[in-house]
Amino acid sequence: MKKRQMLSQIKLSDFQKEKLKDEIKAFYLDERGEEIGMIEQMQLLELFEQKLAPMIYNKALDDAKKWFVQMMDNLDSDYYVLYKNED
Repeated sequence: MKKRQMLSQIKLSDFQKEKLKDEIKAFYLDERGEEIGMIEQMQLLELFEQKLAPMIYNKALDDAKKWFVQMMDNLDSDYYVLYKNED
């Protein structure tokens, strides 16, 4: 069996990073009433990118697989519905 190649770390675009840093800053201000600096924003974003993003990615893959298996089960049953009676 062929060994599966490991995925490289999930990378966000500069635009995505800026948008997420703004969200982190707004969250801290809205929820905690605290200002958060650029360094802290970047550190949190890097933590999420390294630790949380792969978990979310894997969950999305698992969900897609479940959906695909369900669709294949439906295809199988739909296929046999098309059979004609051979009396």
